[in-house]
Amino acid sequence: MKKKPALSFWQIWNMSFGFLGIQFGFALQNANVSRIFESLGAKVEDIPILWIAAPVTGLIIQPIIGHMSDNTWGRFGRRRPYFLAGAILASLALLFMPNSPTLWIAAGLLWMMDASINISMEPFRAFVGDMLPGKQRTTGFAMQSFFIGTGAVIASALPWVLTNWFNVSNVAAVGEKIPQSVKLSFYLGGAVFLLAVLWTVFSTKEYSPEELAEYEAEKKHSSPKSEELVTSSKNLLPRFIRSGLIWLIIGIVGSLIIYQMGWLKELYVLSVGLGTFGLILLVTAWYTRQGMVHNGLVEVITDLKNMPKTMKQLAIVQFFSWFALFAMWIYCTSAVTSHIYGTSDTTSALYNEGANWVGILMATYNGFAALIAFLLPVLAKWTSRKMTHAIALVCGGIGLASFYIVKDPHMLLFSMLGVGFAWASILSMPYAILTGSLPAQKMGTYMGIFNFFIVIPQILAASILGFFTKVIFEGHAIYSLILGGVSLLIAAFSVMFVDDVDQH
Repeated sequence: MKKKPALSFWQIWNMSFGFLGIQFGFALQNANVSRIFESLGAKVEDIPILWIAAPVTGLIIQPIIGHMSDNTWGRFGRRRPYFLAGAILASLALLFMPNSPTLWIAAGLLWMMDASINISMEPFRAFVGDMLPGKQRTTGFAMQSFFIGTGAVIASALPWVLTNWFNVSNVAAVGEKIPQSVKLSFYLGGAVFLLAVLWTVFSTKEYSPEELAEYEAEKKHSSPKSEELVTSSKNLLPRFIRSGLIWLIIGIVGSLIIYQMGWLKELYVLSVGLGTFGLILLVTAWYTRQGMVHNGLVEVITDLKNMPKTMKQLAIVQFFSWFALFAMWIYCTSAVTSHIYGTSDTTSALYNEGANWVGILMATYNGFAALIAFLLPVLAKWTSRKMTHAIALVCGGIGLASFYIVKDPHMLLFSMLGVGFAWASILSMPYAILTGSLPAQKMGTYMGIFNFFIVIPQILAASILGFFTKVIFEGHAIYSLILGGVSLLIAAFSVMFVDDVDQH
């Protein structure tokens, strides 16, 4: 039995290069979409619900794309067709977003943009598992972190750079709502996204099904046979029914409570989401009872129920990590402009100066993440992947919480170094730990399922942060950043209980 050959530095570079474009799109979205929403008239407490597009599309798209890419073998290979399709759609969305005439159109384009980015991104995670032996996976994910950081630095800083270096207007022209600096940044982002993904598509050759079947890891972790899938699904039938009814009832009761109490409508996202999950489980039970177990829904839900122990443990870490990140992305602009710059007037030069500085802060944490990415495998070798991740998350939690006490905007650059350390680790260590515990023939499906524990906390954040900010924090977005810092500290504690079965 053959083992996967180790790839050269430049082979790993080429297979990861597309992430430069993917993160270019994500960074423009994260740094500027809240600004676009506010410029189009959104209230600060409405921003989380407008951002709901991002996690919901990830929740739906990633497991579907993962399952499809596991079973796709064509002219361009297994994963590359999805890289390319997503890149084309995302580039179009980037071109249209800054020209949104109304708030609802901008929200709709965010759905399109995020869905397209997810189509490209999810197979990239499985790509590392496909192409690299276990001893190189930490390096592979670190390389992705490098390109994520590099792309995000440039993209996040683009409006500031265009304004200060090239004298592009940073205030919307008469009759318009979005500054030219933001529009031009999105146009450039669309081009970079497509070109970077094309580089990976044409410079990397995937293994054929026959080659994958020869490798020892593929045989050792082979996917379940057809009869095993049937047996597993039927054994889970009572759990599907029981869990489905429980979540459906919780969703209905929760919605009634929200209605009776007159709470913010954003909370319906949480209650309806729980009820919908219950319905999905009941539909899965019906398919299973009818013997229709060979469809994507039953396979994904069955794999969800049967996920490895390591994946369940990492789910807790991911939940608190991504809750914190989402809080930062949607409230960083509001927190910095109001708490430090002292303005909420989106038409003022001071607000736009603060919003541009948020782009620099985003560039800073991403830039530091790119620099430190290649040190993570070294630190992991000296300690462990778990300890490395815990240290990084603690630094991120302290950095995010420090926004409250910092008064000079320039000092926030130091706060972002801690966030950057955490970001580099979040993008690599959980995946490096996870891949060693997964069946290779289901790598894409499980990577898609793993994304649940990224998007579910974001959906929760979109559901409750508006309520927290308006009712509990009395409109002060800075307290949502502090909450994010605490969440990262909880994630750091949780990671110490994870079993890393493939530590190298």
